[in-house]
Amino acid sequence: MDLLILALLLAFGTFQLKSAYQRQRIALLGSHLAHFQIEKLMETLTEGYMRALGERDPERQAQIWSLLAAPESALEDQFRRFAADFCRLDPALTRVVRGPLALPYLDRLLPGACFDLRQALQIHAKGIAAVVRNDESRPVKERAYTLLAEMFLMQHTCHWFCRSKATASARLLTRHHTAYAQVLDGVSFGTRQAYRELVGA
Repeated sequence: MDLLILALLLAFGTFQLKSAYQRQRIALLGSHLAHFQIEKLMETLTEGYMRALGERDPERQAQIWSLLAAPESALEDQFRRFAADFCRLDPALTRVVRGPLALPYLDRLLPGACFDLRQALQIHAKGIAAVVRNDESRPVKERAYTLLAEMFLMQHTCHWFCRSKATASARLLTRHHTAYAQVLDGVSFGTRQAYRELVGA
């Protein structure tokens, strides 16, 4: 009986510690994102791309694509500024545990088992910018799919920082019906190569 009570107390204590740790990280990321409209722009583009890709009338489809140019440029600009702003933080605050599960404050105990969110955000900023500029001259539909993958991978990274890799992957699957591996395959070569090198994928 005493062992059961002890186990329950330990479980409760760990849960409380984990919750406090995650709240701190969510607040940190949220305080920087609050100055931008990145999430709203992502929603606009996701909905717009789905409408364009599902449109059968070529003329109407072309109109939708043209309307999305402005939010694409805005996303590129705002995310670049957000990533630059986030880079000013102390690196001790921006470590992300590479493993699928993140124990509270493990990033402080084992910094070598972590990657730096600031570097990841720079990779995402460069990847989004390259696709928006269409550096690789992709056809419009392929470009849309690639930018969706870039946005979803960036969102996965942010959830990974706030919670854990396992939780981020589950949210990606639930929200966008896409697996983490599929998103990683869908981004541009430059993003995929730099991201895998950083996170150890």
